[in-house]
Amino acid sequence: LGMLSELKFPVPWGHVAAKAWGPSDGHPVLCLHGWLDNANTFDKLIPLLPRGCYYVAMDFSGHGLSSHRPAGFPYHFLDYVTDVRRVAAALQWRRFTLMGHSMGGAVAGMFCFLYPEMVDKLILLESLGFLLAPEDTEAWVKSKRRVIDRLLSLEAKQQTPKARSPEAALQRLLEANSHLTAEGGAILLQRGATETPAG
Repeated sequence: LGMLSELKFPVPWGHVAAKAWGPSDGHPVLCLHGWLDNANTFDKLIPLLPRGCYYVAMDFSGHGLSSHRPAGFPYHFLDYVTDVRRVAAALQWRRFTLMGHSMGGAVAGMFCFLYPEMVDKLILLESLGFLLAPEDTEAWVKSKRRVIDRLLSLEAKQQTPKARSPEAALQRLLEANSHLTAEGGAILLQRGATETPAG
């Protein structure tokens, strides 16, 4: 099962890197490494696993060849779950197997919890997965799914900022903030807008 390719998926702060083995039309398996490890953690294991699967091992943000998050930004578990969601979307995988080692197993477990419809099997190596008190389950799943889905849909809609004339910019600001006077709006715009050649 020779290594097939190095992959790169764009994210707002750079890219998430991954490596893949096997036929790209094979059964999709996403492999998640442990704390402070990287995708190479699977190098010796993947060749021993069933052929006919397409194994993609990603580097979490700040690990391996993936971009670091901007300085001063924390690395929360939920952000790793969001990384998994981004990679699945980039690969256009609707349903796949998750294999996680150690911390990657906890991320995989949390992902399953949030998106059970996307996962057909969960494989945990030296990991407990993810446990939550039963009474918290429903509210937790609902709120976290909403956060991730909203973030990704906002990113998908991201466009280059519109350039307007100073008058049109003021008009737009006043429409969006009915409590502002024209004078107050103009004062805010002095510092809240940047002049470019286009407007």
